[in-house]
Amino acid sequence: MSVLLTATCAVPAAGAVLTAALPAGSTEARRTTVKYAALGASAATLVLAAVVAMRFDPHGARYQLTESYSWIRSFGITFSLGVDGIGAVLALLTAVLVPVVMLASWHDADPAPAAPDGTFENTRRTQGFFALILAVEAMVVVSFYALDVFVFYVFFEAMLIPMYFLIGGFGDRAGGPDSARQRSYAAVKFLLYNLLGGLVMLAAVIGLYVIAQDQGFGTFDLPALTSAIADGRLRLSGTAENALFLGFFFAFAVKAPLWPLHTWLPNAMGEATAGTAVLITAVVDKVGTFAMLRFCLGLFPDASKTFAPAILVLSVIGIVYGALLAVGQKDIKRLVAYASISHFGFIIMGVFALTSQGQSGATLYMVNHGLSTAAWMLVAGFLISRRGSRLIADYGGVQKVAPVLAGTFLIGGLATLSLPGLAPFVSEFLVLVGTFTRYPAIGVVATFGIVLAALYALLLYQRTMTGPVKEGVRAMPDLKARELAVVAPLVALTILLGVYPKPLTDLVNPSVNATLSQVHETDPAPAHPVAATSGGEQK
Repeated sequence: MSVLLTATCAVPAAGAVLTAALPAGSTEARRTTVKYAALGASAATLVLAAVVAMRFDPHGARYQLTESYSWIRSFGITFSLGVDGIGAVLALLTAVLVPVVMLASWHDADPAPAAPDGTFENTRRTQGFFALILAVEAMVVVSFYALDVFVFYVFFEAMLIPMYFLIGGFGDRAGGPDSARQRSYAAVKFLLYNLLGGLVMLAAVIGLYVIAQDQGFGTFDLPALTSAIADGRLRLSGTAENALFLGFFFAFAVKAPLWPLHTWLPNAMGEATAGTAVLITAVVDKVGTFAMLRFCLGLFPDASKTFAPAILVLSVIGIVYGALLAVGQKDIKRLVAYASISHFGFIIMGVFALTSQGQSGATLYMVNHGLSTAAWMLVAGFLISRRGSRLIADYGGVQKVAPVLAGTFLIGGLATLSLPGLAPFVSEFLVLVGTFTRYPAIGVVATFGIVLAALYALLLYQRTMTGPVKEGVRAMPDLKARELAVVAPLVALTILLGVYPKPLTDLVNPSVNATLSQVHETDPAPAHPVAATSGGEQK
């Protein structure tokens, strides 16, 4: 039995413990030691996640590199790990983004500049900040590899705790005089929303176990449950399946987030540091959309088809609603947050279109949104840290004094609006094609979100980067070497996957096809099939 998946999860967890145990960062040298220790753990995790992705055989079994360790034997709970193509890709995305976030957040936990009375803020412990980031990474990776429903639930909920402290304890310093109260409000709102979703899911997990146990399947093992449901050995009544599906889906829709359960996200991203905001939207929220594919469709195939039209309506509302509110934002980070709500609408729409193109596009969208939004948000964070303000009106003419910063910000914005040649275009195109073939009206309305995306992305660039140079921008420095090291790999991957997405599609497509087979769906036949003559010529 391989231990590769366990090692990939254990390295960031051990790194979090080690980082937290290092001496307090009261001096610059100690703080630097903490940072490099955390960065080293995240780099080791990236290597392991890359090995997992490379060792996954798209033509092999659905779940590979499996491991299983007995945990709570009396309830059939095992610490079971296994990876399919979707989980391998998303775990690799997480492992890529965490060291990037650490480099971008290199000084976010340093003491604040001296106050007028000669004191300085020393409440942000460097080792605590970086340990929390590693803890989030470990829990997210376990969630992508977990093959036990109960184990998934535990880590799905546990990741809320480090995220709560990252938002509330290490928030954005550019939030103004009332920032501490706003950070506290955003952190509590994030926690309460997601805890509520988790409690509803817990009831559904218990309900599923009770029903399965009554029929001789006293286990939380996901492959065993999905196999038994598929071949009829485990039978769920229509009412029970619908109720259990809604319990799982509600928790995932809060995490994703799906309209109208989205309201915690703008507060959380607005008050968090740029790096933490990337963790929220590019890493943690992906667990919700991933779980819709793995758990909702796998465990409750009939209910998934029953509720798909309603979910598609909510998704398309989220696409348009998020984009409209992004257009009207005055705060840079809240604009990116509402843009993400719109993008998550596309992802969920692709999942529940129940077509191979839609689900393949949704999976690619999770990756591509993670890369493009990370680039956009982190460059925005560099911009905000220089000016000390999140308000769009405080900027103007940045491209004249910091052209590299402005150029990378433009690339992030163009990727967000899905410009052809950049990675998000491929995934958005697949989602729309996959949706249109089964639900043409939904597909047509969703395309309006693309127009709005161009509007909010280009308006933001125009208002901040072009025009006369404003007074507070005149002395703004361009990107430094560390900041370029943060942005360069994200931009490179966004361009590479926009031109050549085949490495990702080869990994995810077999898992997508397996998911569709679980819900007994095939792609709709063309409305106007092409006939062929006996000579093989089309007519």
